[in-house]
Amino acid sequence: MILAFLLALLAFGALLPIIAPLLRGGRPVASRGSFDQAVYRDQLRELDRDIARGLITGEDADAARLEIQRRLLATDKLPTAPSRLSRSPLLAMVVFAVIGAGSVGSYLWLGAPEVPDVPFSGRKAVATVDSQANSLDKATEALSAKLKQNPSDRASWVQYGRNLAMLNQFDKAEDAYRHAMALGQNDPDVMADHAEVLVLQAGGTVTPAAEAALKQVLALDPSNGLARYYLSIAAMQAGEPKQAIDGFQALLAEQPSDSPLRAQLALKIAEAAHSAGIPVPELAKGTPPAQTPGPDANAVANAANMPDAEREAMIRGMVAQLAAKQDADPANLDGWLRLGQAYAVLHEPDKAADAYEKAAKLKPDDISIPLQEVRALLTDQPPTEKLPGRVVALLKRVEASDPDQPLVLWYLGMAAVQDGHADEGRRYWGKLLTKIPQGTEDARMIQSAMDALPKQ
Repeated sequence: MILAFLLALLAFGALLPIIAPLLRGGRPVASRGSFDQAVYRDQLRELDRDIARGLITGEDADAARLEIQRRLLATDKLPTAPSRLSRSPLLAMVVFAVIGAGSVGSYLWLGAPEVPDVPFSGRKAVATVDSQANSLDKATEALSAKLKQNPSDRASWVQYGRNLAMLNQFDKAEDAYRHAMALGQNDPDVMADHAEVLVLQAGGTVTPAAEAALKQVLALDPSNGLARYYLSIAAMQAGEPKQAIDGFQALLAEQPSDSPLRAQLALKIAEAAHSAGIPVPELAKGTPPAQTPGPDANAVANAANMPDAEREAMIRGMVAQLAAKQDADPANLDGWLRLGQAYAVLHEPDKAADAYEKAAKLKPDDISIPLQEVRALLTDQPPTEKLPGRVVALLKRVEASDPDQPLVLWYLGMAAVQDGHADEGRRYWGKLLTKIPQGTEDARMIQSAMDALPKQ
């Protein structure tokens, strides 16, 4: 109400210079002829005073008088000044009404009066987002400086790529991921992130290069959700909507029933069904909601502001709680998988492998579990060191179930070469080369490794 009053007051102030003259009227303005007549009459009076004082002769006085009188008569022919507006309250009211109504009507037509103001809480949230964006920019700049000093830090290249992707700098992000993979950071999650950047780089189109990268991720980790999602998108774009629906439905069946991803997957299924000209199928039911409690928003915010030592202590405490819960419920497959991932993040590969072993016993036919165990054990493994026996045993176990698994072929070939069996290594890598798209970076790397082997 106060705002409306202030706006009306401002509008009245803006109109006042226009309507005030109409309310009080205009004062008459003297014409140029009236001014000239006054001057010439004054000259006649001055001439009479000069004659009286004897300053001018009679003949000169007559001539001067005639000239002044001629000019005085000529002033009657000068144009008169236009008349000013007279007082007109009615016209003032009309002007005020027309301008006021026009302003209000224009706002109602062109403006958005129904849009509410942003509350202070919302402004605070916007400010927080801006602050987070600035923090991300600074963190990315710091990573760039760090990588200039230590370009062989593959973990920093991965984080640098993720930051650049969040900043929508996809070309630079793709280059950062390539650096990380060239340094040996070839786990499926990093490769999937790289493939996603390729898709985003193309404006959402799954290009042939991105599709080849996604298939490579899926060969290493058949359960990788990101690769399966984008390959389903690729099927839609290739005119195979039914294949896309099957892919989305499989992902939907693995999502908890309360997952926010279900809405996005359901939308994609509807789009694919519409493209195929078929009814939208019944959506696959998800898994039960996850019961494992995680940190709330306040805990996450507090952790972000903690010193590194305190933050790590808090994370280790949470992992210890998860481990205690698993000991009390050893049949919880998802819990063992989460515990293995948590230990891997904490760079405790042996504990991570133990957790994956317990998960594998609950689901022995799932080869993705021992492969996760292999990746956990090799996370901090220098490329030049010999593969641990535990890793080789896991790889042999997977080979018995899936002899064409690319990760198994690569590492078993490496183990054979490290043991001095170049021919066996060449056999593994030659078989792997037939599974990799030709012309890719990975294919060139495998060929280079084979060329470096001793000649037969």
